[in-house]
Amino acid sequence: MTMNRFPDNFLWGASTSSHQVEGDNLYNNWWEWEKSGQIEPSGKACDHYHRFKEDFRIAKELGHNTHRLGIEWSRLEKDEGVWDPKEWDHYKEVIDELIRLKIEPIVTLNHFTLPLWLAGKGGWENDDIIRSFSEFAKKAVQELGSRVRYWITINEPLMLAFIAYFQGKWPPFKRDLDSMLYVTNNMLKAHVEAYQKMHEASNTGSGIRAPEVGIAKAVATFHPCSKYSISDRISAFLRANFKDHSFIRSALSGRSRFFPYINEKLPFKRSLDFIGLNYYYREFVHHKNPVLKNPFGWICSGAHHRDAGKRTTVGWEIYPAGLYEVVRSFSRYRLPIIITENGLSTRDDTLRREFIKEHLVYLLRAIKEGAPVRGYLHWSLLDNFEWSEGYDPRFGLVHVDYKSQKRTIRESARYYASIIRSGQIQ
Repeated sequence: MTMNRFPDNFLWGASTSSHQVEGDNLYNNWWEWEKSGQIEPSGKACDHYHRFKEDFRIAKELGHNTHRLGIEWSRLEKDEGVWDPKEWDHYKEVIDELIRLKIEPIVTLNHFTLPLWLAGKGGWENDDIIRSFSEFAKKAVQELGSRVRYWITINEPLMLAFIAYFQGKWPPFKRDLDSMLYVTNNMLKAHVEAYQKMHEASNTGSGIRAPEVGIAKAVATFHPCSKYSISDRISAFLRANFKDHSFIRSALSGRSRFFPYINEKLPFKRSLDFIGLNYYYREFVHHKNPVLKNPFGWICSGAHHRDAGKRTTVGWEIYPAGLYEVVRSFSRYRLPIIITENGLSTRDDTLRREFIKEHLVYLLRAIKEGAPVRGYLHWSLLDNFEWSEGYDPRFGLVHVDYKSQKRTIRESARYYASIIRSGQIQ
């Protein structure tokens, strides 16, 4: 690699998740919430379940050599302990299409949704989910392991725990610190058990590729709010170290340490082969409100910060230097890093082009300084269903007309393709 080029073997691509693009995921807890009428329903989404070949041909045209996708647990195990062979065959066909196009698959096992039967038993608050999830992970390796090298067990575990169990904005709508911590601990245990079973399954001599197993970790860069007091630096530190680093440290140390009263030995140590980072924005943090009400500090709008950048249509600040900051921070663990999500919601494609360029400038800077970054995946390949925000946000390199399902490649996607082809930022 020259000083101004990305590595020759760099992984370039984009990400999707099953519920956000497939359509008609009828058997999970999010679909059940959609039926209540409180949010826009996902419906057919991008109909990627049937149109995956078309979508992957677009990815190939854009020069992508990797693609992150989800396999929907609720399709594969609609009832407890009963696997659906037709759905396994479907995902084999999906992955085989990527391989035919010489696109490396990165498979996510759990991206927020849970099968209805499991949610009905308490979901992540029920200790039995550790066994259920690790069995699902083992089955996935047995079925797909000859095709797949890279696996992500859980997408954004702390984000889900925080939004669904502390803020109460996502299913199951809890507002309880103890629930959040308990769920986080169960996710950690489930990941560790899954990691162990996935590696054991690969040692059976049955043609399974040696798996590389990680998580996709939601990361932000937290800066203290200058409007309030010095205690804001404490809240920024707490957020950065709990929300960003705690899960990684626990997975590598073999102990859970999310709070003073959760400190137990895990059954397996060093359960990460790589670190996936999902980076989108910077947040300014203050402690104007009582610490006991929210020990991690409070997010301010940032409007009064003179150095605040442009904002996306969902209100996130665009701060490209933050990608450099988080990559350098996570380089301390000396594990390969893959940027598993980085993107923005906007209807201004010029802004998307600028976003891609500026973030890749900072990523290349980190790589030149020795950060062990193996790849970059933009979020997302397609416009898609954006959880509680519905279909209004536009994150895709490819525009989707949801009525006709017509795909249109954006110019920003072609700009990204030019970087992929040359290995240089234009």
